[in-house]
Amino acid sequence: MGKLYVVPTPVGNLEDMTFRAIRILKEADLILAEDTRTSGILLKHFEIKNAMQSHHKFNEHKTVESVVNRLKAGETVALISDAGTPGISDPGFLVVRECVRNGIEVQCLPGATAFVPALVSSGLPDERFCFEGFLPQKKGRMTRLTALQEETRTMIFYESPYRLVKTLTQFMEFFGPERPVSVCREISKVHEESVRGTLQEVVAHFTEVEPRGEIVIVLGGKEN
Repeated sequence: MGKLYVVPTPVGNLEDMTFRAIRILKEADLILAEDTRTSGILLKHFEIKNAMQSHHKFNEHKTVESVVNRLKAGETVALISDAGTPGISDPGFLVVRECVRNGIEVQCLPGATAFVPALVSSGLPDERFCFEGFLPQKKGRMTRLTALQEETRTMIFYESPYRLVKTLTQFMEFFGPERPVSVCREISKVHEESVRGTLQEVVAHFTEVEPRGEIVIVLGGKEN
């Protein structure tokens, strides 16, 4: 039996890549990449020349069987996404599940993921939290937001810069304009910033200043 390594990659600064992650990628028989063009830049930077195969949400149902067969044949496979830890709002769950079902060892390396630094730097309670990732765009969105109205833990969401103001405005309707929030963008990159305040204040800020980059919203829970 081979082994599947789930390998986090930097969300911004390439210096966030670990020595172990580089070694595993150099030793792997196959690297599964969400986007081979994006990952190709990363691999070239670290002089990693191993075989790479596309593995994303549109083809993972088709490719997972062949990947499992290669692992059964004794190969070492490394799974990466465009940024951060695979499986967290990224492809990865399916192949990990199938490996577990087939008795193939899975190891996930510790490493970069966007929501942890956003949460820790938010100033909001972080001993208990719930990670919601991307909200549904249409069907199920209102149901999810309604269900979260009574949530007392800090909540974490991912959002695109193009939908940020719309989402925060919706949050005001469901959670109230005074609910504390921290919007963290461009984590570990040159222009990283956290905008903190009430929902009303942060909506006003991003209405004036166009949001850019990858965004994590950290929202305070309902006070008891």
